[in-house]
Amino acid sequence: MKRIFSSLAAISAAIMPAAAQQMQSETDSLEVHQIQLIEVTAQRATRNTPVAYDNISNSEIARNNYGLDIPSVLALTPSMIATNETGLGIGGTSIRLRGTDATRINVTINGVSMNNADSHSMYWYDTPDLISAVGDIQVQRGAGISTNGTGAFGGAVNMTTSTLSMQFGGSASLSYGSYNTNKQAVNISSGLIGEHWMVDARLTHIGSDGYVDRGATDLKSYMLQGAYYNGGTMVKLLSFGGKAKTYLTYNGVSKEDMKLYGRRYHDSGQYSTENGPFILADGSRVAYYDDQTDNYLQINNQLIVNHIFNNKWALNVTGFYTYGYGYYKQYKDDAWIMGYDNLNLGDGIDQADLIRGKFMRNHLGGINAAALYNTKNVNVAFGGSWSLYACPHWGTLYWVDGADEQLYKDKIWYDNDVRKTDANIFAKADWQVVRGLHLFADLQYRYVHYKSWGTNDNYDWNKLEMQPVNVNRNYHFFNPHAGLTYDFAKHHSLYASFAVAHHEPTRGDFTDRYLFSGLEEEPKHEVLYDYELGYRYTHPIVDAGVNLYYMNYRNQLVYTGFVNDGGDNLNINVPKSYRRGVELTLAVRAAKWFTFGANATLSQNRILNYQENIDGKVFDRGTTTISYSPSAMASAIFDFHVKGFEAVLHTQYVSKQYITNGEYEDLTIDPYCVTNLNLGYTIHTKAIRSVRFGVQIYNLFNAEYCSNGYGGSWLDGDTLADRKSWACYFPQAPLHFIANVTLNF
Repeated sequence: MKRIFSSLAAISAAIMPAAAQQMQSETDSLEVHQIQLIEVTAQRATRNTPVAYDNISNSEIARNNYGLDIPSVLALTPSMIATNETGLGIGGTSIRLRGTDATRINVTINGVSMNNADSHSMYWYDTPDLISAVGDIQVQRGAGISTNGTGAFGGAVNMTTSTLSMQFGGSASLSYGSYNTNKQAVNISSGLIGEHWMVDARLTHIGSDGYVDRGATDLKSYMLQGAYYNGGTMVKLLSFGGKAKTYLTYNGVSKEDMKLYGRRYHDSGQYSTENGPFILADGSRVAYYDDQTDNYLQINNQLIVNHIFNNKWALNVTGFYTYGYGYYKQYKDDAWIMGYDNLNLGDGIDQADLIRGKFMRNHLGGINAAALYNTKNVNVAFGGSWSLYACPHWGTLYWVDGADEQLYKDKIWYDNDVRKTDANIFAKADWQVVRGLHLFADLQYRYVHYKSWGTNDNYDWNKLEMQPVNVNRNYHFFNPHAGLTYDFAKHHSLYASFAVAHHEPTRGDFTDRYLFSGLEEEPKHEVLYDYELGYRYTHPIVDAGVNLYYMNYRNQLVYTGFVNDGGDNLNINVPKSYRRGVELTLAVRAAKWFTFGANATLSQNRILNYQENIDGKVFDRGTTTISYSPSAMASAIFDFHVKGFEAVLHTQYVSKQYITNGEYEDLTIDPYCVTNLNLGYTIHTKAIRSVRFGVQIYNLFNAEYCSNGYGGSWLDGDTLADRKSWACYFPQAPLHFIANVTLNF
């Protein structure tokens, strides 16, 4: 047994130094829980890796686990912005990192990609209460290191599931707060059974009315883990996921409508009717379709095998299968019937109210494998991944005002399929050349075959037909990464790196870009050349860091400000662009009872020689700012903790963001500064392990702000002087709170 723990410590030192140090101090006591450290991953950066990264510990996750989606926790890290449609951090949440949108941020859990293989987005509410399943999180900024799934083009969020408890126990948690936000969760662990077996299970329900009108969310989730340990081998089977039902809130609201109807107004599911129960400020009567919802079921399954051969070699193999099924149900007021011409709804009807459904059923299966080799001066990891994704999309009509039901009942108005193969092989090494000097190299080859066919839900008004889908593309990407880390003095280190990353277009880039961009040709893949230079100061009292980055792009896909019919942003390729900036971090453990942390990012995000297309006319705009890319972000965290009591004050500032790439002042998201306060008190008794009482107060100073928006321009003439604009925003809730009590036994 002692030989096993010695081997484990050696391998873990190559990947997770902090964990290895903890294990080294406890090896002689042969603590059973140390065997959990077999679960290492080759996607993690360490202090010797020339990458800008931050770790979020399990304790930090736990104290923010009130029911909000994970982006609310990720926003604690540098250069990260969290956005939300419902105004509360539950439901339609997303992230941006260094101005890069969520489709270019790779999200993995236990090394398995969580990004949708087609849209490349991570839909956090499709895996409800994932925050309760997570053990820890590492956020890598920039190209990062080799990872599985869609490329880490702007950054990576690497998560592990929580380790199984070696002792029998469990927890129960209740939360309730503003806007009827509530959470109920129960977890139980078997502990070690027969010296080899462990089982862990969790059930959760999260609900909220949302800040915006009809922004309701109903999330149910589960997690089940079972593991077998024997010597240096661990086999773990886990399944997690759940069912989500959320009211569609991606419409946003214009500033004009906010003034007329209030900040909570949005018009999704709204239709005009003489007998409508709601009277708007302009006197018109409306009603709302009460099943205007997004419904999704997702089940994630993983089989993990870890084995330690000796004090030099270890192996990890993970097989995975994810099933998803979901649909939108939408009321469309005065819809153009020609847009559903596949159904032949009959002559004489140009427009009609209707209720439609848009469906998808996806399957993702594959295998990841990595071998780890460790000696005194060299740490090596190599392996690969293969996955196959299949997803049919189709739509039906439930009701059409004035049309014969037999014309559309049980019939499909669009139908298309997707197949995507994604495979990669990688090898990376950390070589300590001399004491204090580490050289790092990471080479990855990635192959992608993307095929889609059928008809899309867009109607082509120029060709008077449903848009055909016919994509068959192969991509071969070589992603090298090299750098060095040098500890030039006690507590001081420098690092520098250069990486090349590639990213293929998303489904929407192929199917929807023509709607407003005026472009008919297929989108190009993107290329990133990422230069990073950093300094770290590490001390028991003070940690500080400076990271300089220059991200030079070819054919970057940038947001236009427009969205498609499902609320997804539309992109265009720009030939030349860059992002450059400086990231500053500071942590001061001033006393046993007080810690101060801060981070700031100052950046320039530019498109060179931008050609703007408005209503088919092209204007040469020169150098402009990339959309949704603030030039300044800053956060400060004040953490007070003494004798079971803790108070954490977090403030984040985000500067102005342009909605489009034209730098128009009438198309911006205003700068905002928001402060949250987290209060907690934990008591321990002989009967139960602990009870924690907490309350999270959000938007403490009642800031009136919007976290996101979309919009665009149109021409009322022939020149830019004749440009008009429109925009919609997502207002966030004023001061609100969530209280929680968690019992651990």
